[in-house]
Amino acid sequence: MIYINHIPGNFYEHFTSRNLGPSDAAEAFVFMSGCAAALAYGPKLKDGLNWPGIRKVWGRAWLLYMVHILTTVWAIAIAASATLWFGGEAMLERNAFGPLLETPLEFLVGIATLGHQLGYVNILPMYAVMLLGAPFLIRLGQRSMWGLFAFTVGFWVLTGLTRLDPPNFPYKGGWFFNPFAWQLLFSLGILTGLALRKGKRLVPVTHWLIWPVFAWLIFAFAWVHMDVLLKNVGHAMWQLRQWGVPFFLVNSDKTFVGVPRLLHFLGLAYILSLPWLVPQIAASRWTKPIRTLGKQGLQVFALGTVLAIFGQAVKVSNEAGGFAQDSVLIFGGLAIQWAFAAIREYIKPHPNRPQPVPQVGQSQAQS
Repeated sequence: MIYINHIPGNFYEHFTSRNLGPSDAAEAFVFMSGCAAALAYGPKLKDGLNWPGIRKVWGRAWLLYMVHILTTVWAIAIAASATLWFGGEAMLERNAFGPLLETPLEFLVGIATLGHQLGYVNILPMYAVMLLGAPFLIRLGQRSMWGLFAFTVGFWVLTGLTRLDPPNFPYKGGWFFNPFAWQLLFSLGILTGLALRKGKRLVPVTHWLIWPVFAWLIFAFAWVHMDVLLKNVGHAMWQLRQWGVPFFLVNSDKTFVGVPRLLHFLGLAYILSLPWLVPQIAASRWTKPIRTLGKQGLQVFALGTVLAIFGQAVKVSNEAGGFAQDSVLIFGGLAIQWAFAAIREYIKPHPNRPQPVPQVGQSQAQS
């Protein structure tokens, strides 16, 4: 869904999760990243903070930084190529490419220090920063799940009230994906992963919760699609801000994870995680291609980012492409990502992939 959404204006973006309400696929990405961090690194920290465990997590953060720089360089190369040879000058007029032409030296400093992040190539820095804190968050959650919940909510509130955000350079302001706010979703993912490690759900399946959540999701869907609700709900939230209610509590701000956005994603996560929905679908043999993509998550995400920027360049350079062009870009791009993941899985199997049991004769020969 992120890949589809990162090629704006294509036909298929009308069918991604961002059309269901205020949240989009980014919330799922961060939440699942926190869940995966707890599953992967939790066992290494279960007896307390230790340097081998911390080093493992921080090594992953460093890898994310390097992947981010690689995808950024490719994004610049694609935008430059579109401008030089295909009439795609508009690529340099969007997605924060401005400083590349206006102040190139400052632009290079900003790229290297993460002070300047290009549009659609800016989620990995936030993820890397959160991984730096992940060992401490995971350990806190192992000692006290309510302690981690109180900390993450409190820090999110403090971030919103003070507008705390890592600084940009050379632009003013802060990061679009503010790690100090998004750590809330990451930590909720950690709590979910820690519960899964114990064979439990973080939030139980109860009818008294399912139906109110389902009703909220229906309202959220109507809210983003009905002009009358957009106007009236928007006015009500504006009025609340005039009365002094903190902005992040009454709007869908993405940088600070506004409450409507947060509650919409949590509702989706709860409903979709019910045992008879996504878990059943994910176990089906028909979804094996998706599982293949997931096993090579970071590499596929990086490739998808580059392909999405390429897709933007194609649409900018050939605006008359229409539905056929959109179909080639979306399904062709997804096919390339799947082929890439399948080749990687064949060459270097995933650590959790079951290994064939050697025959008796083979065992004896090996011994």
